[in-house]
Amino acid sequence: MPSEIEEIRKKKLAEMTARAGKGPNGYPDAPVVVTDRDFEEFVRKYETVVVDCWAPWCGPCRMLTPTIEALAKDHKGMIVFGKLNTDENFETSAKYGIMSIPTLLYFKGGELVQKTVGVLPRPMIEEQLRSIQSR
Repeated sequence: MPSEIEEIRKKKLAEMTARAGKGPNGYPDAPVVVTDRDFEEFVRKYETVVVDCWAPWCGPCRMLTPTIEALAKDHKGMIVFGKLNTDENFETSAKYGIMSIPTLLYFKGGELVQKTVGVLPRPMIEEQLRSIQSR
């Protein structure tokens, strides 16, 4: 039974990635929706990942969305962006101590290396991305 569950998880992640679009090397060029079920697999699948923790009712989160979408396109093939709805994914939100949204979680090699809170201007996010990629 556990192998059947894993197969379902892999299939769902593949479907979400296909919906998001593909960039070079099979990397998505738009943010990928992630959930408690596939979060760990998602952050380990790519070398550098940024997850936008948000909620539909959050005005600042909605303000950040166009920036995240543009960054996903501009960094396709190098960085993958995910979207985690904190209202629907309590386990991951608790694990990473998400107390305020929007929060961006930056992963390198499957490990959390940085966390920022609030609506940051694009240049500040780009600075974080450069810092993480140089590690």
